[in-house]
Amino acid sequence: MKIITITLCPAFDIHCYTPNFAPYHENLVKITDYDACGKGVNISRALMVNGVKSLAIVAIGEENGDNFKKKLVKDGLTFSAIPVGGRIRENITLHTNNADETRISFEGFSADKSLLDKTAAILSDEDLSSAYVTFTGRVPSGIDMADVKDFLRDLKGKGAKVVIDSRSFELSDLVDVCPWLIKPNQEEISVYLGKEINSFEDALSGAREFQAKGINNVMISLGPQGALLVSESGAYSAVPPKVDARSTIGAGDSSIGGFLAAAIEGENVAGMLRRAVSYGTAACMTEGTRPPRKCDVETVYEQVKVTEI
Repeated sequence: MKIITITLCPAFDIHCYTPNFAPYHENLVKITDYDACGKGVNISRALMVNGVKSLAIVAIGEENGDNFKKKLVKDGLTFSAIPVGGRIRENITLHTNNADETRISFEGFSADKSLLDKTAAILSDEDLSSAYVTFTGRVPSGIDMADVKDFLRDLKGKGAKVVIDSRSFELSDLVDVCPWLIKPNQEEISVYLGKEINSFEDALSGAREFQAKGINNVMISLGPQGALLVSESGAYSAVPPKVDARSTIGAGDSSIGGFLAAAIEGENVAGMLRRAVSYGTAACMTEGTRPPRKCDVETVYEQVKVTEI
């Protein structure tokens, strides 16, 4: 089995620190992290650090793509780059002692259907009948959702198990594609279903509603409370231990990585959920968008409690 991640809208994640942020004034900041990211890239980084191979397919804006590719090489990722005109977007997260973190996101490049065609050409060399393919992050402006759905349905037709984690999709889009796995958080599933999801019971009901529409696995992340999973095999909850959380950015991506790492090893769905929560929780123990350390994943894994609902 092989894991392939697709990142069509990558980003540089820049984390800055200033001890006392003063609005409306000039603030001198120190850059603490400058990483090549994007949800699919984050998944591949989490897998790589934990000894699991993957292929990352990444659209690279030509204006600042050389530095992005250098960082992917430095991180040890196996990747295939697709050149795109324009600039890779930048996300700046400001950390300070006197306020919650502030995030500023810049616009990135736009694209068209040819980006999907080039991605499909790379995938044509892969045996998709034994592959998990993630399509995560936003869809670049200029690409029609109808073309995205055709692209994903074609992958499914070739046997790929498709994973979607993207706010570009509406409920009807997810139902049209019926991916193997989705991983919304409470806020996202509230938007999908058009109603507030405030409790565990609400989230469980929402997950069952999704699964009844033909989506094989619905995993909802619940922050420090862990996650729940509704699948064809049943429903499960997983509660992690309390940890010293340094950053939650990228934790959801890491949890997808953990789920897939367990899947290719033949774990059952309860084991996949346990590994997902272990990866996601361990990711919170690192600064910025850094991937979860293997030692932290192993420690957390021993303490995650999985319960069949």
